[in-house]
Amino acid sequence: MENKKRPEVEVADIFRQFDHLLGPMPKSHWKVVQAIKNCRTGALGGHLLKCGDCSHESQAFNSCRNRFCPKCGYTARSEWVEKRTKELLPCPYFHVVFTLPSELRAVVLRNQEVSYNILFKAASETLKSMAKKNINIDIGLIAVLHTWSQTLINHPHIHCLVPGGGLSENKNKWKTCKESYLLPVTALAKVFKGKILEAFEDAFNKDQLKFMGQIDYLNCPGSFKDLLIKCAGKNFHVYCEEPFAGPEQVLKYLGEYTHRIAISNYRIIKLEDGKVYFKYRDPDNPAKKKVMALEVKEFMRRFLLHVLPKGFVRIRHFGLLASRFKQINIDTIKKLMEVVETTLEDLEKSWQDILEDTLGKKLDQCPKCQSGILKAVFSYRAFYDTA
Repeated sequence: MENKKRPEVEVADIFRQFDHLLGPMPKSHWKVVQAIKNCRTGALGGHLLKCGDCSHESQAFNSCRNRFCPKCGYTARSEWVEKRTKELLPCPYFHVVFTLPSELRAVVLRNQEVSYNILFKAASETLKSMAKKNINIDIGLIAVLHTWSQTLINHPHIHCLVPGGGLSENKNKWKTCKESYLLPVTALAKVFKGKILEAFEDAFNKDQLKFMGQIDYLNCPGSFKDLLIKCAGKNFHVYCEEPFAGPEQVLKYLGEYTHRIAISNYRIIKLEDGKVYFKYRDPDNPAKKKVMALEVKEFMRRFLLHVLPKGFVRIRHFGLLASRFKQINIDTIKKLMEVVETTLEDLEKSWQDILEDTLGKKLDQCPKCQSGILKAVFSYRAFYDTA
């Protein structure tokens, strides 16, 4: 397996050199910056690894395990994917994306917890209500919050992974959707818009929204109403992709997409003359890559826009897949579909394989002999004299 070339510049390098430019910041942002700076350095301690074949030794520093760190999250991701794999159903899965209009972004940024909860609820209720109305079934879905665009600007949207079918009202029959069609996208967008505008109006009336800085004028009821009217005149963007080609593709999506952060180290090209150069997809031609250069301070500011409130859950399950009755519903569905073995046994690739493909290397492979496995010999505490 060919390893990916290690990035010459990482997000951690940028924060280590230039975090003094940020000035005062929320405590949550400060903690993220410190975690990223210290990740896999002597500041967090480490352990000695030794190869069982060639006796090669290497030192490995501990990870910060912060969910916004570009180098962390692989273990948590792997465990999460394994659990979801056991829940996969032998049916098409659809990828549906719900996006808020740009006019609401400033409001969302200053009211993250309230706004993101509204977005989750509106997207899930739209899918569930439309499935009930159009196909007369109860469906389930996994929803993932992303708050960024490829250029790191504030761009809140929800990705939904939806099984192509559902249970009848009395739960004694499984109904499958058309092979390449879930629900009418235009109708989904209209229902989603109605739910979003109603929810934001309700939040305003309950004094749950705060307007500061450049949008303090929205404290006036008339101004906020004008904003909602402006949004009502826009077409809300809802996108539904063709169904995934089998459970392996669904697993790959889960492994690579659900735990993604704003930018990976592999997208950063260089740090030069106070600017960060990084790759991004051309919005008009997603297959084409472009390069953007941002001043260091602006790059750090944009990165920190996507630090979520403490404890905020960005991956949620709804409908038939909601946590409380999920396993009961899955068992019922598999029984109705006469599924004897779990989907996991039919997959060509395990989550470990998918994860190694994503990283481009085996995590425990000896770099010297390329055949042995590295194992921890002993651990040690942090070095406090590390530069």
